[in-house]
Amino acid sequence: MAKHGKKYKEASKLVDQAKAYSPEEAIVLAKEASYAKFDETVELHLKMGVNPRSADQQVRGVIQLPNGLGKEIRILAFTQGEGLKLAQEAGADYAGGDELIKQIEGGWLEFDVSIATPDMMSKVAKLGRILGRRGLMPNPKSGTVVPPQDLARVVNEARKGRAEFRLDRTAIIHLPIGKASFDKDKLLENLAAAVEAIVRAKPSGAKGQYIRSASLSTSMGPGFKLDVSSVLAAASVPGR
Repeated sequence: MAKHGKKYKEASKLVDQAKAYSPEEAIVLAKEASYAKFDETVELHLKMGVNPRSADQQVRGVIQLPNGLGKEIRILAFTQGEGLKLAQEAGADYAGGDELIKQIEGGWLEFDVSIATPDMMSKVAKLGRILGRRGLMPNPKSGTVVPPQDLARVVNEARKGRAEFRLDRTAIIHLPIGKASFDKDKLLENLAAAVEAIVRAKPSGAKGQYIRSASLSTSMGPGFKLDVSSVLAAASVPGR
């Protein structure tokens, strides 16, 4: 079991283990419990009532957070021909084809989002083992494989705070919703948008309670258990 330092232990005193907090209460406390010298990311963690090994129970999608993520997003576009010019004009930090693929194969990964045009996917596919495990692989389901004419829109969305969510092997979704420096209302708005998108993405094979438990934390701080009904109410969606 990992050992925690004095600052973490001090921050943990804010947590009432017997209580399930409303989103507003948890955000206030998580901000207060943030102790790192850098601006910590506020993270939402949802335990889902689905089977991650079942093909008809996968949960995946994209959220346009209303207040962004509070970080500079470095965008890479795998494209060629007309798409290369369009990606550069849209403000992609890196755009190209074979030369970028070779750089990544060599260990370069200085980007946060990758986008591809369909004509590049046969080449990009060989990067699956490198990019897939880091959540950087372009995928039509996440809206990051698009025709050249849509590159400007996707680059702009990514710059503003486009966040991808997906179920992990333990049926949990981990999702950033902003920075500890954000004011409470902005974090609440981002949380509501995230939960609403995840509820909309409910797969056909899901049975029973869809969101079983939830918690909120900062990158380094302790977790605060959330009251699921309050989380759903904040997102204006019915109980699941």
